[in-house]
Amino acid sequence: MYWYLAPTYAHAKKIIWDGIDSKGIGYMERFPEELVLKRNEQDLMVKMTNGSIFQLIGTDKIKDAIVGPNPVGCVFSEFSLMAPIAYELIRPIVRENGGWLAFNFTPRGKNHAYKLYNMAKNNPAWWSSFLTIKDTKRDSPGEDGSTVVTLEDVEEDRREGMEDELIQQEYYCSFEGYLVGSYYGRLLQDLARNERITRVQWEPDLRVDTWWDIGVSDATSIWFTQTFRNECRVIDYYENSGEGLPHYQSILSSKPYSYGIHMAPHDIKVREWGSGEGRIEIAARLGIHFQIAPKRSPVDGIEATRKLLPLCWFDEEKCSQGLNALGSYHKQWNDNRQQFNNIPVHDWASNAADAFRTLAMNWRGKGYSDSHKEIVVETGGELI
Repeated sequence: MYWYLAPTYAHAKKIIWDGIDSKGIGYMERFPEELVLKRNEQDLMVKMTNGSIFQLIGTDKIKDAIVGPNPVGCVFSEFSLMAPIAYELIRPIVRENGGWLAFNFTPRGKNHAYKLYNMAKNNPAWWSSFLTIKDTKRDSPGEDGSTVVTLEDVEEDRREGMEDELIQQEYYCSFEGYLVGSYYGRLLQDLARNERITRVQWEPDLRVDTWWDIGVSDATSIWFTQTFRNECRVIDYYENSGEGLPHYQSILSSKPYSYGIHMAPHDIKVREWGSGEGRIEIAARLGIHFQIAPKRSPVDGIEATRKLLPLCWFDEEKCSQGLNALGSYHKQWNDNRQQFNNIPVHDWASNAADAFRTLAMNWRGKGYSDSHKEIVVETGGELI
């Protein structure tokens, strides 16, 4: 079994299963018909007469996909846009099978793909290739060896208004920018430039507050902060999925922190953790007394995040997963209008971004204020 993985099932179907190359030939037509035993449209799968299977997989459903199958070879296409956990879940399977993994991507900032590429460059067990438009040529048998994208093409794009940051990313594989449409990419760049993404020392004399986004099928995300005057020190981040509240209570207990407030979004009141009992009551019994953030629109939360980020210091190591998600959190693209809608894409980055919105809408540092002053607090089923 061989898997070709795309960021989502929709990507896999649109780009590969239904896709056509520059010569007008469908990608799936490359399988010789005499070797094809069966095609499965729903599962995006081709069964071969020799017993092999080729399947397209969307990593947005990766936890469902890995139950049962046993791939020996996997291609991660556009890895920089995928949930990093996809690689972590598949790697042990392929290693056990003595198989192989391949990754291709265009840079989207210094995220998990950037880290993988740097590891591969310095690990003799890996092979890596870095190809800009200067290196990508029509050099197959019978072709003339010319570059696929010329410098004249790039200049035309620049004259038509393509931003230089995007040109550097798309044509020269620059890792310096963030995903196009990212809500917080430039702000995070500014933080890095000002050395605010660094080593942030935990201060034992200050309380640690936690800010949550609680999921059932999605991940649960937690940011850990300390407040000193008007500084928001983001010292830690944790994320997991498919776990109950006792798991997260054990994570909190395993850390040396003395806690202040634990704040969760409003839906903790109505959603359950699978036991039939309200999660806020379960949490209180475990010793996590949640305050409940008032319900606000995502647009308000995004603006509050933009306002708070310049006041933040992030621990680069402990918050790397959360920072990766914040940089990847982006707007929906409207194909019809050829522009971004101001609506967030719900993907692997959403949970960390939603948890940070809980922080941004409710954090109070000395001298800091925004338009959201009133906080309704509920703990253990009682309104305070």
